[in-house]
Amino acid sequence: MFQIQLKDTVLDLTTPQVMGILNATPDSFYKESRLEQLDQAVNRAHNMVIAGASILDIGGQSTRPGAELVTESMEIERVVPIIEAIHSKFPEMLISIDTYNSKVAQAALTAGASIVNDISCGNFDKNMIDVVVANHAGYIGMHQTGGPENMHQVESRKDIMQDLIDYFNYKKAAFGAKGLKNWIIDPGFGFSKSIQENFNIVKCLNQLKPIGLPILLGVSRKSSIYKTLGVDANAALNGTTVLNTIGLMGGANIIRVHDVLEAKEAIVLVNQINA
Repeated sequence: MFQIQLKDTVLDLTTPQVMGILNATPDSFYKESRLEQLDQAVNRAHNMVIAGASILDIGGQSTRPGAELVTESMEIERVVPIIEAIHSKFPEMLISIDTYNSKVAQAALTAGASIVNDISCGNFDKNMIDVVVANHAGYIGMHQTGGPENMHQVESRKDIMQDLIDYFNYKKAAFGAKGLKNWIIDPGFGFSKSIQENFNIVKCLNQLKPIGLPILLGVSRKSSIYKTLGVDANAALNGTTVLNTIGLMGGANIIRVHDVLEAKEAIVLVNQINA
């Protein structure tokens, strides 16, 4: 059983939870996830809450291959009004800020977020962990290699699972020394990995359990799914649900998705199987 302290509340991961994706960007790879109006963001958040999301993940920088990098000020301008509006409408809802910039994280936490979802696991901004600890925020750290400009470049490696185990054990010790003991790991499906490595991560997810930290799995509508199926992101929901189900069977504690209802149903059914 995992419990993650988030400011003045606790994220209980006794049963797997759903994180709904809200993209405050004009160029995210899945068009239907893009938000252009504030009321649209609040309405979509409302629908996700009704469907069963426990966390709403809001990002202002697209991380799709070839995405334009925006300034910190632009990122803040995109996400803070949405966070403030959703936090005002749903004050008990957990909000995550999807960013690798500590200044964006601080602005988002001040606006009402309580979790930082950092795809760089502290590699892109040396101040990130200090900001998380100072704000008593939750933290999600993802595995990837390279920098902001080449985070999707695939490196040659022998064993992706061993690389992940070594990486997160190293980060666990480093973050622990800074005062961050309990946080969430994300193996980084779709980031700097081959298609086969992505599928191996889902297949072997339980190998990460001995690290002793909760696991987030984010496969939703990604290219490894739709390229394998010969479709596009719009037709990748069924494939997403299949991989989410396998990941849940392997011990995923959070699944990050565009489609909350289907993810919630997968959790209910897997819980029934495991009962």
